[in-house]
Amino acid sequence: MKLTDFKALTFDCYGTLIDWETGIWNALQPLLSEGRLELNREEALDAFGRHEKEQEEETPSLRYSSLLAVVHARLAKNWGAHIFADLNDRFGSSVAEWPAFSDTAEALAYLKRYYKLVILSNVDRVSFAASNTKLGVTFDAIYTAEDIGSYKPDQRNFAYLIEHMEADLGIRRSEILHTAQSLRHDHVPAEKARIARAWIDRRFDKKG
Repeated sequence: MKLTDFKALTFDCYGTLIDWETGIWNALQPLLSEGRLELNREEALDAFGRHEKEQEEETPSLRYSSLLAVVHARLAKNWGAHIFADLNDRFGSSVAEWPAFSDTAEALAYLKRYYKLVILSNVDRVSFAASNTKLGVTFDAIYTAEDIGSYKPDQRNFAYLIEHMEADLGIRRSEILHTAQSLRHDHVPAEKARIARAWIDRRFDKKG
């Protein structure tokens, strides 16, 4: 496999281009403070990941900002914290505040010179639009869970990607390189969909 074999790079966004772990950790601080909870970053993120996965499976068509609010309420209940509903809503809208990784904008600007750049993300369009201001490029296409009606790792997301890449950009499956951090959300289903993959290891210095 050579990079010159591909015409388009498709990207997961959160965890690959945007530092969602830092974003989630920061957004959880009011809950942790109000509940006087003594959880470290890894414990809090692990709990968030479990509840997010369950909620995405239970409500695959729920807009991501609303899903985050539900997950926040679930976490509060699980941790025995009594909070006001507006904290759930604030957490749901926190995507706009999640930071980009320090190398993201420069790397995307370079790659844009040679490839079509496309987003395939477990998010809604409004939330992604806020994140997009941090990424520094205009993407050739943006496909979100809100558009598709399901969340990765559902195979429907990758079937949608393949179909729309050809219909919208004239790019075939064999010309796509999917670039992502998450093995479960992206690499496993992309492999099943017979899409070439590149792994961006954002957790090389972390446990788990």
